[in-house]
Amino acid sequence: MVGSLTIGIRAIPRQGFESRKGRHKQSAECQQPGEGPAGDAKENFSHLMAMDGKTELQMLSYEAPKIRLLRSLCVEQSDGMQVLDLGIFPRPEFDLPIFCANFFTTASMNIIVLDLNPLHDVINQRDYREKYYKRLIPLGLKYAELLPWGGKITSESLKFFSPIVVWTKFSPSESKHSALYRAFMEYLKVWLELMDQATEETRGPRIMCNLEAQHRYLTWRAEKDPGHQVLRRLIGETRAKETIRNFLFNGVDELGSKTFIDYFPEYECEDGTINRKRSVIGKSFESRPWDSRGEFIGENYG
Repeated sequence: MVGSLTIGIRAIPRQGFESRKGRHKQSAECQQPGEGPAGDAKENFSHLMAMDGKTELQMLSYEAPKIRLLRSLCVEQSDGMQVLDLGIFPRPEFDLPIFCANFFTTASMNIIVLDLNPLHDVINQRDYREKYYKRLIPLGLKYAELLPWGGKITSESLKFFSPIVVWTKFSPSESKHSALYRAFMEYLKVWLELMDQATEETRGPRIMCNLEAQHRYLTWRAEKDPGHQVLRRLIGETRAKETIRNFLFNGVDELGSKTFIDYFPEYECEDGTINRKRSVIGKSFESRPWDSRGEFIGENYG
């Protein structure tokens, strides 16, 4: 499954940035400023060997005029474990959602998150929700039926998901894998279309707002993303931390100076450290908390 998606990922620069509507040239002689391999992220991370000496972590990164960073991590282990972590982060001049695909599979279970993560609050900011998600609700409903809700998700994490999120768990089956592949390709296609249509923001305050929103997102993911334990098991604590902060969530140390506690003070312990619990509010959602119109219906949202 991950192997098929990896092929799709490696085609993204060609599909997404090479001559999309004639605007993005990718050949070296025609390359525009800010387009091509993603600087330090590309230079320092291309592959890592796991501690078992057998499993290789394959990495890809790219940037383009509207893309601050596209990066992917793919892992295939001999015991059947496979990981795909793909993120596409817009430049702060654009308030585009963040493309997110996190797939973890074993011989017995698939754990999937696929979404256009909102840059801004889609629960309380109706204008942002309608701008990017109103016409996508039918797409989300289609795959919500094919790939049902995966169970409890905390109210803190939910703030970073959209009404069209695919959050699912299932035992391996050809029909589910086929549905997931179609969902991945459709969500990616939709995101690329949104990118094509996006207009550059020129107002300084709005750009700063987008920048802080992305930094807040990166800060949350760098601290609380549940996939970190897999990385630590594969490559150890030190290299996992470097990969998380400098590759997967590149920008957490550069785009802003606020700390995790600055953004999420409810997680501060008495000694000033960060509470390691996934949730401090204690509320979770066992079923999909959006209705068929994309309206949030979870009670007492934190």
